[in-house]
Amino acid sequence: MTKEQLHEIYAVCGADALFLEQDFLRRYVTGFYSTDGYVVYDGEVCTFVADARYFEAAQNALAGNFVAVKEGTYAAAMELVRGKKTLGVPFPYISRAASDRLEGEGFALVDCMPALRTAMKVKSEAEISLIGQACDIAEEGLLATLPRLKEGMTERELAAALEYEMRMRGAEGVSFETIVAFGAGSSVPHHETGDTKLRFGDVVLIDYGCKKGGYCSDCTRTFLFGDDGKHEEFKAHYALVLEAHELAKARIVAGMTGKEADEIARGYFREHGLDGAFTHSLGHGIGLEIHEHPMLSPRSEEVLLDGMVFSDEPGLYFAGKYGIRIEDSVTLKGGKVVSFMHKTEHGLLIL
Repeated sequence: MTKEQLHEIYAVCGADALFLEQDFLRRYVTGFYSTDGYVVYDGEVCTFVADARYFEAAQNALAGNFVAVKEGTYAAAMELVRGKKTLGVPFPYISRAASDRLEGEGFALVDCMPALRTAMKVKSEAEISLIGQACDIAEEGLLATLPRLKEGMTERELAAALEYEMRMRGAEGVSFETIVAFGAGSSVPHHETGDTKLRFGDVVLIDYGCKKGGYCSDCTRTFLFGDDGKHEEFKAHYALVLEAHELAKARIVAGMTGKEADEIARGYFREHGLDGAFTHSLGHGIGLEIHEHPMLSPRSEEVLLDGMVFSDEPGLYFAGKYGIRIEDSVTLKGGKVVSFMHKTEHGLLIL
């Protein structure tokens, strides 16, 4: 982020100072990750208040940056806003205890998250590069993991192997808890990875991602572990999900709303009498958080713009039987969708 961008957020917010203590927002403004600390911007100076655990590293990382580094804790942050009447804080992400504490200090609180969200929705080239790297690592990690699949291994074991392979390729961590679902477990979109063992003929659904430079990737692939000749209906439904996925890539353009984008896939399923089996939205924004704006959902009026990054993840789910989801992380460039993911197979793979 540049100081000019931060000042625009400050101006839109309208508070006397911005006061940010959430880890992903500190990282968004400064580019430095820490588990604790405060970012204060008073319209002129941006200061990162870091305790002794982070002070030296922050000084080194932010040298030459527009962000000043001050050693201290909450009291030091309060010194920077002494005399201010209003503080801009992100209402959806500030705890009741934190807001009570600031109000107890005599500050009126203003929600700065709308201004931050507007800025965060459109990624810089540097942010897009990091997301692209995270996507590369995710795909390469999956390709290295698939040969490990064997009958009798558990969902948890497969998730651990995938996370290991991503770490070995430079991932800082996972974007979210890896979802591995075998067989009927795949019919639950956010299945809890457990100790179910892999059997010949099982559907395998893997929803996963990793982080690079703090930025997330998000990918889902669905496979068959061997073909037992009992999956003709599954194969037909897989073809429909793949077509919906590709239609969204082809037809989403800058200027349409999230609702219009969602309808591309939902309408296609409706034509086949299956829209009721598509139980979530088409996509969500991706960045420092795995779920950001814009939302590509039946109610979203957000306008899609170049530089936005989001998921394209249509799916069909049949309770107690199976589920299918195909997901890429994508961006809008030149008004059209560009996928970050080209290394893994989108068509049905029988392992």
